[in-house]
Amino acid sequence: MDGTDPRHPIFQLIEIMAQLRAPEGGCPWDIEQTFASIAPYTIEEAYEVADAIERGDLADLRDELGDLLLQVVFHARMAEEAGAFDFAAVAQAINEKMVRRHPHVFGGAVHRDAAGQTEAWEAIKAEERAARAGAATSLLDGVPIALPALTRAVKLSRRAAQVGFVWPTLGEVLAKLHEEIAELEAEIEAGDRTKAAAELGDVLFVCANLARALDLDPEAALRGTNAKFVRRFGFIEQALAERRSSPKASNLAEMDALWEEAKAAERKT
Repeated sequence: MDGTDPRHPIFQLIEIMAQLRAPEGGCPWDIEQTFASIAPYTIEEAYEVADAIERGDLADLRDELGDLLLQVVFHARMAEEAGAFDFAAVAQAINEKMVRRHPHVFGGAVHRDAAGQTEAWEAIKAEERAARAGAATSLLDGVPIALPALTRAVKLSRRAAQVGFVWPTLGEVLAKLHEEIAELEAEIEAGDRTKAAAELGDVLFVCANLARALDLDPEAALRGTNAKFVRRFGFIEQALAERRSSPKASNLAEMDALWEEAKAAERKT
């Protein structure tokens, strides 16, 4: 069964969505949805894909990829109803983009290593932005506002770095981080929550720059720390339960000691 077969699962999915959106006999909930109302679900499904990957659960990954694909089909169906484009146009657009952005594979360009290809990819994207009708002229245009803030900060700083607006060394990034932390401490000491919030944002932005300089994903780093916190706090809860106690009935000193036990246990594994 190939991709043009009407019995192919992708065509079945497209037809299922058409029936769900049908004014007569469709699903009331699906019918009343809009691009805006569905967008949060699209973002949520993308995160659930990432979660399945993080857990190494390939069976769950299959299901979550299906949920994400449904979101694409849903948006494409609403666009088709509006006379804008359909699912085939979405697929065609990404096909053309992949060919255009990989001239070393589909054209005559010299084969590059991964680093060279990343640089060329960004250059091609910049050319596409410049050629787009009505496009604004800022180098920072096109970095989606809806991205997680740390991810967007990395992308913004990476764009700026392309034209040399970047701290040249890792030491300078770290020095800037210390400077921003000092400014945050000063605003906290002054009791100005509005300015403290702004300074906290500056600290996080420099952290995103630090992640970029280290070629690390800050979202992945923070997810790892979140998982570590959950794991160690679970250790605390279990240890207290064995003492016929609980976090609520405990105190900071006892829980902090158990936290250190959890850290020590992890170092042994």
